[in-house]
Amino acid sequence: MRVIYHPDAEAELIEAAKFYEGRVPGLGAQFLDGVDHAISVISAMPDRWAVIENDVRRYLIPRFPYAIYYRVPGNELRVLAFKHHRRHPDYWRYRITP
Repeated sequence: MRVIYHPDAEAELIEAAKFYEGRVPGLGAQFLDGVDHAISVISAMPDRWAVIENDVRRYLIPRFPYAIYYRVPGNELRVLAFKHHRRHPDYWRYRITP
C-alpha cells in the first residue's frame, strides 16, 4: 500500500518529533518509531479503526497524545493529520478535499 502524507501532516510530524527531542534526547526518535509502527499497522488493516467522518478514520498512537487521521482511496493510505489531542477537533478538516 502506497502511503501519501498531506504536506501539513508531514510538517506536524516533524514539529512534534522536534518538540519531543528537545524535551528528552531520543524521545523524538521514539515518537517517529511509534508513528512508523502505526503506519505499518494501519497499512495492514486500514478498515479496522473508527470512521470519524465520511471515509476518514482515526488511529490513536500508543504512548503519545496523538492521533493519525487518514483515508484509504483505492490502494493508497492518505495521511491527513497527526493531531495532538488538545488541538481543536476541526482544524484539519480542510485537508479532506482530494
